[in-house]
Amino acid sequence: MSLLASYTVIGGKASEDLAKKIAKKLKAKYLKSELRIFPDGESKITISGKPNGKIVIVQSTYPPVDSNLIQALSLVSKAKKYSSQVVAVIPYLGYARQDKEFLPGELVTMSIIANIFKTAGATKVIVVDIHSKMALNHFKITARNVSAIPELVKYFKKLNLKDPLVVSPDCGGITRARDFANQFGVKFIALDKHRDKKNGMVQIRSKNQKQVKGRDLILVDDMISTGGSIVKAAEFLKKQKCRNIYAACTHALLIGDAEKRIRKAGVSKIISTNTIPGKTGLVDVSPIIAKAIV
Repeated sequence: MSLLASYTVIGGKASEDLAKKIAKKLKAKYLKSELRIFPDGESKITISGKPNGKIVIVQSTYPPVDSNLIQALSLVSKAKKYSSQVVAVIPYLGYARQDKEFLPGELVTMSIIANIFKTAGATKVIVVDIHSKMALNHFKITARNVSAIPELVKYFKKLNLKDPLVVSPDCGGITRARDFANQFGVKFIALDKHRDKKNGMVQIRSKNQKQVKGRDLILVDDMISTGGSIVKAAEFLKKQKCRNIYAACTHALLIGDAEKRIRKAGVSKIISTNTIPGKTGLVDVSPIIAKAIV
């Protein structure tokens, strides 16, 4: 592992703590970035030293998505001046939901983002639990998705849960719930959720789920944004007389009063990873990212 010394990790302002942890795992040089925001919203970035070797940029693109994205691309572009090998670690990648034309006239923004990363100088992109793996197909450079499920499962195994059951809030998350349940060694179910593509309204159409009664439930999703899906699922499951409900996700965006609404719906605790900094980010993904880099 002597090659690890040839890395420099540069942390964007959106992911400083995670970047430091990754640098420590790689035994790499760490450079922080200074950020100044002008009154009109422009970002001005300065890195705190001279990078060398392979350069790793770490910057999630959670809200403000566009600002954090521009900062990530700017750091990649700067790194390219120092190295022919630039790894862009974007733990939470915004725009990944826009990976195809769902309705006539919609732009496939993910395709544009992928092209820009290549143009900026990234030779490899690493993301964590991307919303749709189809989004990776838009990259013309090496793009790798790593799963945080093993690390989340480790956390839940330490909890004293009663007859735990893994629940996907919709049928689209069946694979994720199955992987989580298999690694945990428990069963899983999926709720039948319907979301209106025009207004975003969510409804649970599942019939009575008798198997949840008296059990601790783990609602598993890749991200929690406004919390609408989790709230609907929790309200439905509470009516089935389950015990405690835990929400587990990789990316906790928790827009607006999402956390308050989720707790009001009956969720005892929200557990997420540190792809997005916050009080729910109790699970560290730096080990799996560091492993993907080398």
